[in-house]
Amino acid sequence: MADSLQDQLRKAGLVSDKQAKKAARVKHAADMERKAHGVQADDPVAEAQRTRADKARKDKALNEARDREAAAKALAAQIRQLITLNVQSRDGGDVAFNFKDERAIRKLLVTKRQQDALADGRLAVVRFDDRYELVPAAVAAKIRLRDTNTVVVQNDASNRAVPDADDPYAKFTIPDDLDW
Repeated sequence: MADSLQDQLRKAGLVSDKQAKKAARVKHAADMERKAHGVQADDPVAEAQRTRADKARKDKALNEARDREAAAKALAAQIRQLITLNVQSRDGGDVAFNFKDERAIRKLLVTKRQQDALADGRLAVVRFDDRYELVPAAVAAKIRLRDTNTVVVQNDASNRAVPDADDPYAKFTIPDDLDW
């Protein structure tokens, strides 16, 4: 009967008794650790399957994260393109248009014509990078479909109050752009 590999190495003088005992202790400790954690004896097939399954799960999570990131970038690019192609120039704006953005009151200098269009709902204010721009209402509706936080101000023309026929003050309407 052939001796074990450990005995053969010891007889050949390649391993001392001390080294053999240390190797046995390490192997015994590893076996006890596997038993404590519920891992069966070395089963290379099962271990390979677990490894493949773990790798597949991690890869799937990484791919989903990359896909979400790519979709967010594509959406931001679409919004950026919509704004840059349809931005209304505010050159020569001398009328202050005040609006609320989250908790702060902001001011844009616009022309009288743009102020009327903003009040009527034909123009909208959108947040673009670190500034605000004016875009047509149709473009603002497209932007709102992609990201609701980008459109800051868009008045609804259909919500305008229709004066009552019996109202004695009907002919004294208060304009939307009243400056105090």
